[in-house]
Amino acid sequence: MTSEMHFWLTTCVVGITILLWAIGRLPEYLTALLFFAAATLLNIAPASTIFSGFASSAFWLVLSGFVLGAAIRKVGLAQRWANWLVVPLSQSWTRMIAGTLVLTYLLALVMPSNMGRIALLMPVVLALGERAGIKAGSQGSIGLALAVGFGTFQLSASILPANVPNLVLSGAAESAYQIHLQWLPWWLLHLPVVGIGKGILLAACILLLFRARPQPVRHRDRLEPLSRSEWRLIGLLAITLLLWMTDSLHGLPAAWVGLAAACLCLLPRIGFLTGDDFASGVNFRTCIYIAGILGVATVVVESGLGRLIANLLLSVLPLHDHASFANFAVLNALVSLLNFVLTANGVPAMVTPMAQELASASGFSLISVVMLQVFAYATPLLPYQASPIVVAMGLGNVPAKAGLKLCVLVFVFSVLLLLPLDYAWFSLLGYA
Repeated sequence: MTSEMHFWLTTCVVGITILLWAIGRLPEYLTALLFFAAATLLNIAPASTIFSGFASSAFWLVLSGFVLGAAIRKVGLAQRWANWLVVPLSQSWTRMIAGTLVLTYLLALVMPSNMGRIALLMPVVLALGERAGIKAGSQGSIGLALAVGFGTFQLSASILPANVPNLVLSGAAESAYQIHLQWLPWWLLHLPVVGIGKGILLAACILLLFRARPQPVRHRDRLEPLSRSEWRLIGLLAITLLLWMTDSLHGLPAAWVGLAAACLCLLPRIGFLTGDDFASGVNFRTCIYIAGILGVATVVVESGLGRLIANLLLSVLPLHDHASFANFAVLNALVSLLNFVLTANGVPAMVTPMAQELASASGFSLISVVMLQVFAYATPLLPYQASPIVVAMGLGNVPAKAGLKLCVLVFVFSVLLLLPLDYAWFSLLGYA
């Protein structure tokens, strides 16, 4: 097979896979399996590349997140924590959604893993909803689950270590340009729009799409004292959380810490879950979907397809040689377009090495081009572009159409309302 034919086969397989995910006519996991089958039969890349998603830390964070979430629900900790939150948050639907989004942000300040935060919060928030009369599978339950997923991924982009794409961008900037991004400047630049503005917009969109009437709870239930299983699980979660928070000190990746915690949850006598609990508590469909997303992104990068697409887009982009809002919008559009083929984790790895050329063509400084990516990759148009959102939809049993509607609505209003604000804030701080 010639290299040109090989390249076009790769393009066709990747393009059809992304199209199937976008239109949602097949289950997401089935599309991922079809990608694995087509990619291996046509030999478009080595097996180690095609199945790289199964070796990635994100995959194992997802799997361990499902296990930890199942353990939290089984021993009763989800209901106990929900009991503490139900009185202040159940007084109105607006307060419940806003409170959930605030919880996702506060947890992001101390816990670096998106998947870990979703695993901890999802059972608690769903139990909180049930305590306030919101039944599982209802519009209210779907809204709460999406608040956890979207809040965890999108709002945490304003905190440097709390989001995988942020860390990819930081590493790429340091490797390519010796730019050492710091926590406080990052937070000051992105908090007003990506943090606060996006949080208000998310709350408004969820309230618009998903309606519920929680039953206000005036008094907390009197619960039995913590059981031995609950104390043991609290200890395990505390150690896991501490190791996640201090990963920069000990060097243990969050994924392997989570996997070890999940194994302890499954051990006979010591753990909390049986084999049946594991089979019912882990959404293997979502795990396969995540592995497929990561495999597609790796194939795109290693085949050179991503670089070709980026260069083609750069050659036709209407950029002017002076910094302006038009150039700012065009560069954001570039990142958003690449998000379709690379997903959020892969975009900064591809765009950051091109930042110097983009800066020269647009009139922005190098650091401005590096930093403006955050708004775009934190605002996916389709759920598959952000794996934490997909995981949250799996944990919360959210229909694909509901996640798609919220994703599109948030994207449209983010472009119309928040993008100009982001440019204004960049200009005020001297980045534009």
